[in-house]
Amino acid sequence: MNLKDQSKIQDVAIIMDGNGRWAKNRSRPRIWGHVRGASVVSKIAESASDLELNSLTLYAFSTENFSRPDQEVNFLFKLLDKFLIKEKQKILKNNIHFRVIGKFDFLSEKTLRKVRELEDLTKDNTGLKLRFAFGYGGRAEIVEACNTLISKNLKASEENISKHLYDEIINIDLLIRTGGDQRISNFLLWQSAYAELFFTNTFWPDFSSQEFQDILSQVSTRERRFGGIHTSSETEFQKENQTHL
Repeated sequence: MNLKDQSKIQDVAIIMDGNGRWAKNRSRPRIWGHVRGASVVSKIAESASDLELNSLTLYAFSTENFSRPDQEVNFLFKLLDKFLIKEKQKILKNNIHFRVIGKFDFLSEKTLRKVRELEDLTKDNTGLKLRFAFGYGGRAEIVEACNTLISKNLKASEENISKHLYDEIINIDLLIRTGGDQRISNFLLWQSAYAELFFTNTFWPDFSSQEFQDILSQVSTRERRFGGIHTSSETEFQKENQTHL
């Protein structure tokens, strides 16, 4: 695959940040921001499907989020449960392949059944790969992959580690973070090695399909060299060398 083909944005990940601050600015409780943010998830997933992206991975709940108040954490669990019920038919209708990645066995049996059911119903779908990172930590994912290799007596190579991550999507083209902070917060550390980064000040509840499309358009104009040089730069380099020979 040449650099031109690689430059196309196909696999996108989003850190959905700013729900609490969005609510605070409106003198509302943090959970109100999460409710509003949950409605945005559906819109962005639908937009990604319409744009025929290969995958969209959303950071829904990190391993560090357990440090938040119990009431807020439990509410986020309930939001996932409601999403699975509300969006099930839309996911099926749009041929979306759905999965939850991370260590999420702490969820209730009822919610786990819904996750497994939707994963099973969509396992053969060929459209957008929609991933919810729930109970997810990038370092933990890599450590777990390495431990699996040790248990199988396999060599720790890039290929082998990639095969033992939580999901088949091992290369992210674009990582977006809403809410104004400019860090990746232990999200998809392995997969984002060569990802383009985009930070927007927009809080997640205000993030729109239009802004999502605008970001994709803007990033698609960036020159992605993956450690190499652009063809035009290579030609100029050769000409300069010929001049000095």
